[in-house]
Amino acid sequence: MEAPPVTMMPVTGGTINMMEYLLQGSVLDQSLESLLHRLRGLCDNMEPETFLDHEMVFLLKGQQASPFVLRTRRSMDKAGTPWHLRYLGQPEMGDKNRHALVRNCVDIATSENLTDFLVEMGFRMDHEFVAKGHVFRKGIMKIVVYKIFRILIPGNTDNIEPLSLSYLVELSIVAPAGQDVVSDDMRSFAEQLKPLVHLEKIDPKRLM
Repeated sequence: MEAPPVTMMPVTGGTINMMEYLLQGSVLDQSLESLLHRLRGLCDNMEPETFLDHEMVFLLKGQQASPFVLRTRRSMDKAGTPWHLRYLGQPEMGDKNRHALVRNCVDIATSENLTDFLVEMGFRMDHEFVAKGHVFRKGIMKIVVYKIFRILIPGNTDNIEPLSLSYLVELSIVAPAGQDVVSDDMRSFAEQLKPLVHLEKIDPKRLM
């Protein structure tokens, strides 16, 4: 998938601390077309972008209790596009007035030898999968509807099978730290997708 939108805020020194605001849900396969129809009516792009990506998750174990995690992603259907390296921080769930999960987010385009570089740095691949889906946009909001496929033979992205009978739905905004007001807009948009899909602030720790 593409890098998050670039903020227009001026940088006076150092880098901007970008945060990802996120709501998640899922929809069964048989309800997919109804959801896409609703999104076409609500979003800026009536016809969504499509993607077919291969993602690999790398871990670096050190002295800390939990390993350091980096995600690499490459497009399988758009030749010549750069690889992407992504870091996602620990989610912040505490503020009940904030309507979305918030986590630190770094996403950069890289050369195609990214995985070799990570292995040289001491990372090891933990798991990989293929993601196929649609991307809608509404202002600075991004809505992604996609299915995850299990890779049956490691490294062979031609040999895959669906992980479930549903599609994941993610509504996200990438913005500088402190812009919590954007979560209000996300909640309002999510309300318009009910009852087709219920987008929620999901704590990943509760799923473990």
